[in-house]
Amino acid sequence: MDQMPDVPPEPRNLRFLRLLVTVLTAVMILGITVVVGVLILRLSTPPRPTLPENVTLPAGVRADAVTFGAGWYAVVTDDDRILVFDSASGDLRQSVSIGPGSSSR
Repeated sequence: MDQMPDVPPEPRNLRFLRLLVTVLTAVMILGITVVVGVLILRLSTPPRPTLPENVTLPAGVRADAVTFGAGWYAVVTDDDRILVFDSASGDLRQSVSIGPGSSSR
């Protein structure tokens, strides 16, 4: 009366396929976790340029923008000049006028 029907054993290929799907799922979860972790680590602490202790600008000049390069930094001033300084010494390397009377090449 309370007999359980005979369940045939699972075919060998189906067992193998089930194992492959399980392993693939685990590898994909691990891979996504690693990618998200690497992205969080890389994007949370962007590299920042090293700022000089102080920048000596000519009297009466105000800085409008600053940009950095390898071994130098440049300050765009409110009197339409670009002042290029040496990163190591802080000395003025070059001054470029960008005002309306200057010619650009």
